[in-house]
Amino acid sequence: MDASLIVSNILNPPILFFFLGMAAVFVKSDLEIPAPIPKLFSLYLLFAIGFKGGVELIKSGITQEVVLTLLAAMLMACFVPIYTFFILKLKLDIYDSAAIAATYGSISAVTFITASAFLSELGIQFDGYMVAALALMESPAIIVGLILVNLFSVDEKREFSWSEVLKDAFLNSSVFLLVGSLLIGFLTGERGWKVLEPFTQGLFYGVLTFFLLDMGLVAARRIKDLQKTGVFLVLFAILIPILNAGIGLAIAKFIGMPQGDSLLFAVLCASASYIAVPAAMRLTVPEANPSLYVSTALAVTFPFNIIVGIPLYLYGINLFWR
Repeated sequence: MDASLIVSNILNPPILFFFLGMAAVFVKSDLEIPAPIPKLFSLYLLFAIGFKGGVELIKSGITQEVVLTLLAAMLMACFVPIYTFFILKLKLDIYDSAAIAATYGSISAVTFITASAFLSELGIQFDGYMVAALALMESPAIIVGLILVNLFSVDEKREFSWSEVLKDAFLNSSVFLLVGSLLIGFLTGERGWKVLEPFTQGLFYGVLTFFLLDMGLVAARRIKDLQKTGVFLVLFAILIPILNAGIGLAIAKFIGMPQGDSLLFAVLCASASYIAVPAAMRLTVPEANPSLYVSTALAVTFPFNIIVGIPLYLYGINLFWR
């Protein structure tokens, strides 16, 4: 693997600020970002990437490649929770296995955004319709995870409401804003983009950088939770993303995606949700331990993907797309 790709990725300001946030926790600095601000930045990033994706989608149109990509995205979002559930069940109980499996079947929008920035830095083109794949992969894993709990759980007293499940899966704030922004971008097109460009484009990298600073703070604090789990979950949180990315790249190659889109698809397959799915699991599967499914996704998989994973997946693309 070309080490220059990793160096190029690490020397990006957003990634360096992520390290700065982690360092602040390790040296016991009092650096802290007030709680409402990270939430605002998260909503801004979802809005900006969704709106741009909608504008790009209307440019490319609904082609066969777009349809195949979106179908593949939904397939992976359903497949990953199923096979990872049975791996996790070797060491964990039903509830923790289902919650973690759902987490890894869903996606991290910030990892996707970081990969988009990485491609832009390298001058590699990618299509805006990949944001539609991002939106479609958020919710199915939640539903599959809850189905697995109800299939394998022996607790007959568990209350289960499909209306609550579907509400959490499709109407949570991140999915709703992302899909809504995508639709508005699609409806307003280039005219809408010109109106909002100073806001959606000019501020984007600054907000991403500040958001990753906060993610560094949160990830460093979550590392302590992994001390309770031993080596198994740490290895799972590193090896499963690599495996999922490999499956994603094989699908991308089969469909015939270009390099930039292939990287984004691999990143979607490899990432894990630390916002939408944990919120849903906390409500619908209270028996699961949140410190397990949040810490694996946020303290291990997220930093692994943005530091090593993204360049690694691009190296695989460069190797097999020649």
